[in-house]
Amino acid sequence: MSNTNSFLSTFKSDFRAGIVVWLVALPLCLGIAQGSEADPFTGLIAGIVGGIVVTIFSGSKFGVSGPAAGLITIVIAAITDLGFTPFLLALVIAGVMQLLLGIFRLGVIGYFVPVSVINGMLASIGIILILKQVPHALGIKNVFTKDFSIFDQGIGATMSEIMNVYQTESVGALLIFGISMAIILLWQRPFLQKFGFFKTIPASLFAVAIGAILNQWFISAGGSVQDTFVLSANQLVSLPEALFTRDFGNLLESPDFTAFTNPIVYKYAIILALVASIETLLSLEATDKLDPDKNVSSANKELKAQGIGNIISGFLGGLPITQVIVRSSANINSKAKSQMSAIYHGILLLISVLTFPKLLAMIPLASLAAILIILGYKLANIQKMINSYKSGLENFIPMITTIAAVLLTDLLTGVAIGFVVSMFFVLKKNYQLAFTTTKENSKSIITFSQIVTFLNKGSLKDTLMNIPNENSIVINAEKCNTMSDEIVEVIKDYVSTTAKKKNIQVELLGLEKFGYEIDSNS
Repeated sequence: MSNTNSFLSTFKSDFRAGIVVWLVALPLCLGIAQGSEADPFTGLIAGIVGGIVVTIFSGSKFGVSGPAAGLITIVIAAITDLGFTPFLLALVIAGVMQLLLGIFRLGVIGYFVPVSVINGMLASIGIILILKQVPHALGIKNVFTKDFSIFDQGIGATMSEIMNVYQTESVGALLIFGISMAIILLWQRPFLQKFGFFKTIPASLFAVAIGAILNQWFISAGGSVQDTFVLSANQLVSLPEALFTRDFGNLLESPDFTAFTNPIVYKYAIILALVASIETLLSLEATDKLDPDKNVSSANKELKAQGIGNIISGFLGGLPITQVIVRSSANINSKAKSQMSAIYHGILLLISVLTFPKLLAMIPLASLAAILIILGYKLANIQKMINSYKSGLENFIPMITTIAAVLLTDLLTGVAIGFVVSMFFVLKKNYQLAFTTTKENSKSIITFSQIVTFLNKGSLKDTLMNIPNENSIVINAEKCNTMSDEIVEVIKDYVSTTAKKKNIQVELLGLEKFGYEIDSNS
């Protein structure tokens, strides 16, 4: 009875929040599918599964899951290399990997990837996303699909394609793109946010609605207006014919299990699992910070929920799923009270697909391109680049290296290169900070920090070798908690050989706890 009362007491707030999140998610699901060069229906599947299934298993009170812009470039590359149904198999395997990460309590994985590399990865994805929406924004008659891929041709080839699009652009699509972009950019201006309409209706939804209305007006105007401005079928959202005929038996695609022995399937499964998990954990942390009740969600439980969601999405023919901050923040700002708001949004997505697919098919790709270019800009986040530069080269260089490497190679290679560069700076700092050296007249004092590893072996040797003859030295390890055997051996060798030859007096403090037997005669 108490559960029923709780459900009824929050229904009004949760359903209202669910409607807002649905209005935000609907154009995003379609747009992200477009950006992924997949059937728009695949984005809707991911949104429905993310809204209903993932929420049921998730421990996040306000988190909302669905297709994510951060995975777009991976999906494009995977579908290009594998084909769609083998890609679905990779997604199912990625979901299994996420499920295992959660079961084995490896939710801390996100904490081991440097923030500079994550920011670089997201920025590079944003840049690619912007570039790949240019054809749709200009309404190219022969829209690039799999051939328009940075991963396949390199960024130079991509740019040359963009430079040649003026030959085939559509005036109507360009006009709709410009109006959609203006709506999205103006929507959040303070002078408009004073009015309730602009607070309630998401800019992205209004942009696609205006785009669809404009194209219908072009059609009804007839004559030269129709000839000049009307969009062709390949410039509008394309949904499966089975959706219109209610032939639900042929509506969904299944994974190609014959590709089980293809190693490329596992390559993309690993990439999808890692990037989706990292993006989910980042969103989970951000959502918890926005939570007015300051709930702390379990990372491991969330990974299990995401894994289950991606397994089901893969089996149904959908896109990869992550928790997404845009929908989660909309959920919180709409005063949701429980997880039911996210479930309501998923149910509303399902109802909209089944009841008015013809309206969805009227949406111009140019309007979705405006949404995705804004998303790409937010992912690129120029302010983060500026802040990274101001914070020091150890943050800025790995970030810029990651961006350049992803654009010139592929996501996995680029992130790996950025990670290596970041680790170089970590090791360099560790090399410098493991101990300090001070001098008091002819006495040198080496003081170790809490942790000293084999990485500090070289710098310690150099420091000891530079102690002048007939001086004295104090080696102080009293504040040190962890010292590798290699460091102990360096000190032993120095005391027994070099120090005696150079007539240097050595005082050792706190080394007994690391198994060093101090000779009182040394």
